[in-house]
Parts: sequence; C-alpha cells; structure tokens
Amino acid sequence: MSNEEKVRKSNFKFSISAFSIILVLIFLLAIITWFLPSAMFNGDVIVDGSGVVKATLADTLMSPILGFASAVDVGIFVLILGGFLAIVNKTKALETGIKVLVQKLKGNELILIPILMFLFSIGGTTYGMLEETVGFYAILAVAMVAARMDTLVASAVVLLGAGSGVLGSTINPFATGAAVAALPEGIVVNQGIIMGMGAILWITSLAISIFFVMRYARKVQKNKGSTFLSLQEQHAMNETYGSSITEEVKASLSGKQKTTLILFALTFIIMILGFIPWGEFGVTFFESFTGWLTGEALGNWWFYESALWFLIMAIIIGIVNRMKEKEITDTFIKGASDMIGVVLIVAIARGASVLMQVTHLDNYIIFNAAEALRDMPALIFGPLNYLLHTVLSVLVPSSSGLATLSTPIMGPLASALNYSVEGTVMTMVAANGLVNLITPTCGAIMGGLALAKVEYTTWFKWAGKIVLVIALANIVVLTLAMMIL
Repeated sequence: MSNEEKVRKSNFKFSISAFSIILVLIFLLAIITWFLPSAMFNGDVIVDGSGVVKATLADTLMSPILGFASAVDVGIFVLILGGFLAIVNKTKALETGIKVLVQKLKGNELILIPILMFLFSIGGTTYGMLEETVGFYAILAVAMVAARMDTLVASAVVLLGAGSGVLGSTINPFATGAAVAALPEGIVVNQGIIMGMGAILWITSLAISIFFVMRYARKVQKNKGSTFLSLQEQHAMNETYGSSITEEVKASLSGKQKTTLILFALTFIIMILGFIPWGEFGVTFFESFTGWLTGEALGNWWFYESALWFLIMAIIIGIVNRMKEKEITDTFIKGASDMIGVVLIVAIARGASVLMQVTHLDNYIIFNAAEALRDMPALIFGPLNYLLHTVLSVLVPSSSGLATLSTPIMGPLASALNYSVEGTVMTMVAANGLVNLITPTCGAIMGGLALAKVEYTTWFKWAGKIVLVIALANIVVLTLAMMIL
C-alpha cells in the first residue's frame, strides 16, 4: 500500500467532536471526586488538602452552563469578530490581497511560516497572546490554502507560534507577573533570572515548532495527499477557504480594497496595543488620551473594549466600501451567526474549571502533590513539578488562575528546600503554556480550530509529537536551572 493510500485510509478513522470531548472530561472529573476523601471544614473554610466536595449531578450538569457566564466576555468578542470578518470578506479585499501576496512570493510562501510564528511568539512572551489569536485562524487559513498548504498549517502557525512565547513568558504579567505577585511576603525572586529562563524556553520551543511546521507544510505543498486532515475536514476547508482562491486570474487590488486592508491591519494593531499592559512596563504614554472611545486607555483593554473597537471598525469599513445600512447590518448578523459554534465551544470548555472550583479538586491536588515532592532531590523535583503543573493546567488552563492557586504553595516549598524559586515559577509558566497548546479545556484552542475547520482529535494526533518534544526540552532546561541556580 502506498503512503498516499495509507493517508487516505487513515482519513476514515472515527473521530469525536470537541463538544463531546469536553463533556466527557467534565463527567470524569465529577466521578473522580467520589473516590477522593471528603473535605474537612473549620467553620465555613475548607482545611487545605483535607479532601474535596463531592460533585452532585446538578454540579456536573450546571458546570458547562455556568461556563457561559464565565466566558461571556470572550463570547461577545467572538460574535462581533465574526461580524467584522464577514464585512471585510464582503469587500473581497482580504481574499484579493492574499492572492496578490501569493503571486508576489512566487513559490516562496513557506518563508511566511517562521516570520509569522516569530511575530506571534513575541505577543505570547510579552503579554500572553492567546485568546486574541482566534481571529487570525480564519485569516491565515485563507492564506495557507491559497499557498497550496492546508488549514492545519494555519492553525499551527498561530497556536504553536503564540504558544511558544507564552510558555517562555519573559515579561508576561498574566503568567510570570501573576506568579511573582502570588508569592508569600518575604520570598524574593530575581526578575533577571526569570526573564533569562523565559527567553531560553521561548526560543527553544519556537525553534522546535518551526521545524515541525515547516516540514509538514513543505510535504503538503508537494503532495496534497500528504495532508493530515480527514476527507470531511478537507471538504470543509475547501468549501470555506478554497473555493475562490483557486482561480488562476492575476489579482490586483482596487483603491477601496487597499484602504480596506489598511483599516483591517489598523484594527488588529490597535487591538494588540490595547491588550499589552503598558503600565506594567512603566509606559504611561497611552493613559492620557486613549480612554475617550471605550472608557479604558490602551493597555487596560480586555474583550469588551476590543469588541466595541471591532464593531466600530466594521461599520467604518462598510461605509468606506459604500455599503447600504441594510447590507452592513445583514452581513454583520450573518457573520456573527457563523460564530455561534465557536462561542459554544469556548463557553463549554470553561465548564471543567467551574467544576474544579466548586468541588475544590484543584486545591486538593496541588496541596497533596506539594507534600509528596517535599523530600525529593532537585533532579527529581524539577521533572515531577513540571508533570504536576501539566496535569493541573488541563484542569485550570488560565495562567493567572493557576499561578494564584499554585505559587503560594510551591514557592515556599522550593525556598525551604533551597531550590530555585525562579525555576519553580517558570516551571508553572512553562507547563501551563505547554498544555495550552493542546488541551480541550482551553477555549481559544477549541474556538480557533473550529474556525479553521480542524477537528480537535486531528490537532491532538498531529501536534502530540511536537508537544512531547517541547516538553522534554523544557524539562531539561528547567531541571538544569533547578540544580544550578
């Protein structure tokens, strides 16, 4: 049997939807609570590490519903993003611009991969760029399909690019910043060491990611039968992103399309500037004059402010292209409705974290794991600490949430054992970042993959080897740091 026939045969394998994966995980967590000790209370306060509150059927069934309340800000942002992208697509500016770019590259499209992955990684290491990447999946899907690759490449460029930066956070206030802030008073860390370790983790992880993505992209370019996507995914990809790109007519941009692309780029640049916490870096330039639009200065934006910004820019782009009011409204609503599936995935993914908090399973795991690690030598402490935070990150994908839960316990333990507290902080950050390359409990992953028409099971199978290699590299770096520093 030829390699191509093997690939085609594998495309018929059974796969399970992202919704089912998340719901199964939630029910498994609920079942686990019934096999663990019950929590002891001191008044209304649970005694640390004493046990868990057993999940009731109501707790389990309500957790994905309560996930909607937890993810309402992201959901609103994704809906408005969908409307914005629909209006941009209506102008055909993005589609034509990508055609022009591919024509100019003349077979050198692969060079886009390391450039884009490096740019995404900068966002990851500086301010934890993750949820904000959702919109880029659709944009790069168009570009990669036009360049004779597939949407799996597009997903990898965004997710592994930004994710490599996040797991090697240098000045990310939502990861290293939150972890350092959560340390008990009296435990001092060297920020220079943290930044240095973060840079090493960032660059090594990014290099590994680029190598694997480039190798796969080159293979797909040469032979479309080498794609890892199933036949159903290929059909969805071509229907959504490939139908109008295959034309051989030489493309050129009109004046209105050029203006649209400038506004499109400006929209994302301002959004990124809005998310970067400038005040954490001592930059006060934006505070004095950028709050008039949303009520918050650039640097203090989150999803509500960004949603408003995308809504405004959608209207402006519609007006520039002389769309009528009804055309703008109908197009926007259609684009938002196309995002309902993405919003559902993001919201339900939050359900696992909700159940963890309700049952106190997260606190039980970290407290008892810390006790087990207390007498371990550095050579064993480092890898086991990384493994612990890898497991915890599946259940608590938020870096700031995990930092608040873990660092007050693990920081003092490392200090008492004369191990590097900086190494312990970066172990939490790296493990959490690694898991957020592949976990189904991360809404940004599930939403982005849904946009790119890539099933979660496909991503898991393809990216699993890459994640494992990155994990091994991280463990080596962190264990050496734990032993040397």
